[in-house]
Amino acid sequence: MKKILIIIFIILLTTCVFAYENYTTIKILSHKHNEMSYQIAWCRAHNGIIEYENFDKTRVDCLTELHAVEFDFYNKWAESIGQALYYGFMTGKRPKVVLILENPKMQIIYYNRISKLSEIYNFDVEYVTNDILNLDKNGKCFNKKCKCYRL
Repeated sequence: MKKILIIIFIILLTTCVFAYENYTTIKILSHKHNEMSYQIAWCRAHNGIIEYENFDKTRVDCLTELHAVEFDFYNKWAESIGQALYYGFMTGKRPKVVLILENPKMQIIYYNRISKLSEIYNFDVEYVTNDILNLDKNGKCFNKKCKCYRL
């Protein structure tokens, strides 16, 4: 009977350790292109100011005539909303989130979440894909400082 209890204890202990390791492991996402590459491409196309600095030293990713724009990858969708709302408040411009979708078919759910909230909290949202980067035949973008040149 003691041996059975010891075996059960070892199995439970092993299971708990395995579950803890998997629960606490942080998955680090890797993006082929920097956020800044998308930001520059979009902002130039909309005649905006890149990295506009507010008086409190926070930086708007792109300030256009109408919008204070926050760019983020899909996995930071929730964070992007707060930043856009704050930058809109700081600049007096309409807040806007531009969500970066590297795989739109899989990641559109994050855009849909923001879109629902944009209707309730009165801000604008759109998404961009790799198309905005005008990639060359090797998958490199226009921004020589992008990490696609270091891969």
